[in-house]
Amino acid sequence: MRVHHLNCGTMCPYGGRLMGKPADDPGPARMTCHCLLLETDRGLVLVDTGLGLEDIQSPTTRLSRFFVGMMRPRFDEDETAVRQVERLGLSPRDVRHIVLTHLDFDHAGGLADFPHAQVHLLADEAHAAQRRAGAIARGRYRPQQWSTAGSWQTYAPADGEDWFGFACVRDLVGLPPDILLVPLVGHTAGHAGVAVRADEGWLLHAGDAYFYRGELNTEHPRCPLGLRAYQTMMEVDRQARLRNQQRLRDLSYQHGDAVRVLCAHDPVEFETWAARSPHGQPPHPHAPQSPGVGLG
Repeated sequence: MRVHHLNCGTMCPYGGRLMGKPADDPGPARMTCHCLLLETDRGLVLVDTGLGLEDIQSPTTRLSRFFVGMMRPRFDEDETAVRQVERLGLSPRDVRHIVLTHLDFDHAGGLADFPHAQVHLLADEAHAAQRRAGAIARGRYRPQQWSTAGSWQTYAPADGEDWFGFACVRDLVGLPPDILLVPLVGHTAGHAGVAVRADEGWLLHAGDAYFYRGELNTEHPRCPLGLRAYQTMMEVDRQARLRNQQRLRDLSYQHGDAVRVLCAHDPVEFETWAARSPHGQPPHPHAPQSPGVGLG
């Protein structure tokens, strides 16, 4: 299985160091929407989609103005998953499956760009997104993005088996056994990690189970104050979220030789992994020669 690391949406929130920017630069921070593109013997598979073409073209009707104002996405068509698939010389029609960590707007915006794909997610996430109970839920879950809702395949965590001490859902419909859903609730009611077994071992995309690489430090976990506050604002179950963060720290410490963990929004993590893609990240037509991880 070949794994490509794609940034499918750059966000530039104000806050400088509070949002993870290097200490010597007070300007806007930078956050990524780290997605995976998998080349499998059953076609192409996306893990999350980031923002989509329609989000870029009509952000005021597709997205919450509150979150747009807070997170300040760039709205760059060249960062969408569909355009990056094309730049890799692949056909978007060959993206046959999308596996979602959750349905937040910055993870599911590109669903409409792959209308023929089967979408896989935990049933609790689909239920929470359809209910949209409360102001935060109405902002984070955007039904305008879900033209694929008729092709959702949902799974119950109770169906899971053991995977390095985590319950997981194996045998995702139509997918190879090397792709698993790993429930990591807390950020949302049906949040999950997606585990992928590649040639070099297991890779766990932990979605928004954590936001900053320092949170996986086993001796002194740390996270910038602004990112901590944002995670607190967005959480639906604080105890579950913090418990799953600790479990991820334990996993990284105890099984780091067999499983490597990444999250969706840390730009340093993304750039490290993108360099390991088969051909690097697809070149961005308007990227500067040497982008810094703190650029907004």
